[in-house]
Amino acid sequence: MKLKLDPKRLKLFLWIGAAYLALWLLVDLAQHPDAFGGWALNEIWRAVYIVFVNFLFFEYTLPKLSRKRIFRSILLLLGQFFFYSFGLYAWRELGIQVGIHTSFATYTSFGHGLGEQFGAGIFSIVFFGIIRHIYEYRKLREAAQLLRIEKQEAELNYLKSQTNPHFLFNTLNNIYVLARDKSDLAPESILRLSKILRFMLYEAGGAYIAIEQELKIISDYIALEQLRYDDSLHVNFNHDIEDLRQALPPLLLIPLVENAFKHGVSETRHHPFVDIHLSVKQRQLAFIVKNSSETVAQEGGVKEHIGLSNLRRQLELLYQEYDLSLKQSDDAFTATLNINLSSHV
Repeated sequence: MKLKLDPKRLKLFLWIGAAYLALWLLVDLAQHPDAFGGWALNEIWRAVYIVFVNFLFFEYTLPKLSRKRIFRSILLLLGQFFFYSFGLYAWRELGIQVGIHTSFATYTSFGHGLGEQFGAGIFSIVFFGIIRHIYEYRKLREAAQLLRIEKQEAELNYLKSQTNPHFLFNTLNNIYVLARDKSDLAPESILRLSKILRFMLYEAGGAYIAIEQELKIISDYIALEQLRYDDSLHVNFNHDIEDLRQALPPLLLIPLVENAFKHGVSETRHHPFVDIHLSVKQRQLAFIVKNSSETVAQEGGVKEHIGLSNLRRQLELLYQEYDLSLKQSDDAFTATLNINLSSHV
C-alpha cells in the first residue's frame, strides 16, 4: 500500500494531537497531581502513536472504504481494529520496556489490557473525527465563500461590459445625429466623447473612484447631450457632498442620467427638462434624477431598460443597504437612489 503523505494534512493532525494531549494532561493534573510527571510522559508516548494511527485511518483507510470492493474494505477495517487495540497495547508495552512509559495500572489479563487500550483508541477516533470535521467544514465554507465572491465579481464585470458599450452606443448615436445634420457642433461632441472614453479606459478600470471623478463624468455626459438640443432643454445639476474624495464604484450613477435623456428628454416634445441632485452625508448617498416624460403611467409598473436592469443588479452585488425606486407620472419620470456607502459587501 502506497501512502501519499500530504504535509498540510499531517500538520493538521499534529495540531489535533497536541489538543488531544493537552486534554489528557489536564485530566492527569486534576487526578494525579503528585505523580503528574510520570503520567505526562505516558500521555506524550501514547499521543505519538495516536496521531499516527488516526492519520492513517482518516487520510487513507476511510477514503478507501467502498461498497463495490467490500472484501478490501473489511480487511482495511480489521487492520485499523488491530492498530487501535493490539497496536496500542504493544506500543504501551514497548514504552515500558525502553523505560519511557510508567505502568501505573496493572491489568488482570491480556484481554483486560486490550479492552482498555481499545477504549482509548475509540475515544481518539471520536476526538480526531470531530475536530477534523469542524476543520473541513470551515474550509468548505471558506471555499464556498471564495467561489461566491469570484462569481459575483465575474457577474459584476459582465454587467459592466454590457453597460459600457450600451452607454457608448447611445453617445455615438447622438454624434451621428449631429453629423447627419452637418452640425458645427459635431467636432466638439467628438472631443467630449474622447474625454469620456479616456476616463473609461484609464479611470474606470478599478473597483472605486472618487465621487469627484463621477461628478466630472456626469457633467461631461450632460454637456455632450446638450449639444443635441436647443435652448428649450433645461438641465439642472446640483450636489451637496461632504467629502469629494469618498469612494464610489465607477460609472454607477451614469445609467440613471443616461436613462433620463434617452427615454425621457428625447421623447418629450414640449418643455423638456432634467433635474439631477446628488447628496452624500455621513456615508448616505441620495441621487435623484427627474426628467420630462410623455409616457402614460401603467398599472404594471415602470418598464426597466437594460441600463436600469443592470444598475439594479450591480447594486445587489455591491451593497447590502440600498433602495432604487422608479416613479412614472403623466408628465415626469423620477428615479431615486439611496445607498448606505458603508454597507459595501
